[in-house]
Parts: sequence; structure tokens; C-alpha cells
Amino acid sequence: MNASSETEARAPEPKKQYAALIAEFGKGWEKGSSDRIAAVFTDDGVFIPEPFSAPLCGRDAIDEYWRDIPREQAEVSFKIGEVFVAGPWFSVEFRCKFRRRRTGEWIDVRGALFCETDAGKISEMRMYWHRVTGSEEN
Repeated sequence: MNASSETEARAPEPKKQYAALIAEFGKGWEKGSSDRIAAVFTDDGVFIPEPFSAPLCGRDAIDEYWRDIPREQAEVSFKIGEVFVAGPWFSVEFRCKFRRRRTGEWIDVRGALFCETDAGKISEMRMYWHRVTGSEEN
């Protein structure tokens, strides 16, 4: 086996690598850890939380966006579906359930993430989602 083949054999499969990035993003959301979420992005990463919202540019802006999670959301659960890969791009469906701290109301957010990667991190994430309010059983 030549050196190039050995490197390829040790490199994680993109699907697994991207799933690990999103799993870490989800753990950050569940734990209310904005810095953990921001860490999956490149230094100049872009996060677009809604289709028509302004992009948040840079790890600091992304960290700031997610900073209020612990004050607003409790009992957060984040799950992903299958990761679909096309070169440095990937997409994945997600579901995030949480309880609003102020009202106790349960929120069920379902959507998709569309990401571009660079050097093992997310360089751009677009989030498309739909929110349902109601009981925990949603």
C-alpha cells in the first residue's frame, strides 16, 4: 500500500465525518453550549438560520446567536436522519424538541440542514425548518 492509499484508508468516510459534525452541533444545542455549536464551523463560517434571514458570518457571530439557548429552551432533544453527501456538500433532516422555559410549552422543530464543508468543518449551514407547538408527544 502506498502512502496515498494509507492516508485515504485512515481518513474518515465523508458521510461519517459529516454525521459527526452534525451530532456535535446537536449535542451543543441539547446542552445549551453555544461555543460547542460554533466549534463545528470554520473561523469564517456562515450560518443562515432561516431562508430569508441575514447570514451570520464568523464563529463569534454564530456563538452569539446560540448563546441564549439555556435561558429559552429546556429538555432539548436533537436527532438527525441519514446524511446525503455530494463532494464537500451534505444535507440531513433533523428534529429538535424542547420545552419553553417561560411558558412550559413544548416545541417540535423539524427541518433540514444544507451544509458546505472546508478542512473538516462546516463553512456554510443553511437551516430550513417548521415549528409545531403543543404537547410533548408531538
